[in-house]
Amino acid sequence: MTVLVIDDELLARKRIISLLSRVEDVEIIGECQNGQDAITSINNLNPDLVFLDIEMKDMNGFDVMKNIDSEQSPLVIFVTAYDEFAIKAFDIFAIDYLLKPFENSRFYNSVNKAISFYKSQEHSNIGYKINEMIDYVSKVSHDHGNDLFSKKFPVRTGNKVNFIDQSSIKYVLASGSYPEIITEDKKIVVRDSLNNLLTSLNKDLFMRIHRSVIINIEFILEIIHSNHTDFDIKMKDGKLFRVGRSYRKTVKTRLRLK
Repeated sequence: MTVLVIDDELLARKRIISLLSRVEDVEIIGECQNGQDAITSINNLNPDLVFLDIEMKDMNGFDVMKNIDSEQSPLVIFVTAYDEFAIKAFDIFAIDYLLKPFENSRFYNSVNKAISFYKSQEHSNIGYKINEMIDYVSKVSHDHGNDLFSKKFPVRTGNKVNFIDQSSIKYVLASGSYPEIITEDKKIVVRDSLNNLLTSLNKDLFMRIHRSVIINIEFILEIIHSNHTDFDIKMKDGKLFRVGRSYRKTVKTRLRLK
């Protein structure tokens, strides 16, 4: 059984590949670090099994599955850390899912399940199951008024993943070695760059106004002009941020300032 590993985190890919190397009757034929490469590799390599990260920087796993050739539909084990609607979709339609962080034993249970399914007659129906799953996820996304993953923001702290409602994040600050996410009731330090965090945040809510500051525009109280070029943004909690010179034009356009 040929296997393709898709995850935008290098260490996550290496761990899966290392664990797979101990399994007989599987051949690792490639790895991908983003959704676009995943689509190309699935279409070109036609793997039997794919380990697919759900939330990558350029697209989510469902978008990958929507864009592959229907004749190339592989078995899929989703690697995820996401909410009840996604988990329900996996339970109904996917071969299995791995909830990060997962134990080695859980990983091998998933692999054995995939191997058994691959050898069964049900394998021929996998394309139909994938299409059903995509339809289900699209319907749930529509019914809930948003994409499944745009409301929750996953934050890894130690060996745990916490989920923050994006609407509760007031701003993100580059402070010291790592950024700080400031919500209405807590502060969370994350091991990531401000650039990476910005790509994962809802673009309708968040805006970068300085090289060290991202704000949620819903928490803006007022704009304060100090002279004809410089201006500050005052947040509802009283926090005052100077808009960086290179961000002024973008901020003015976004906020419709003259």
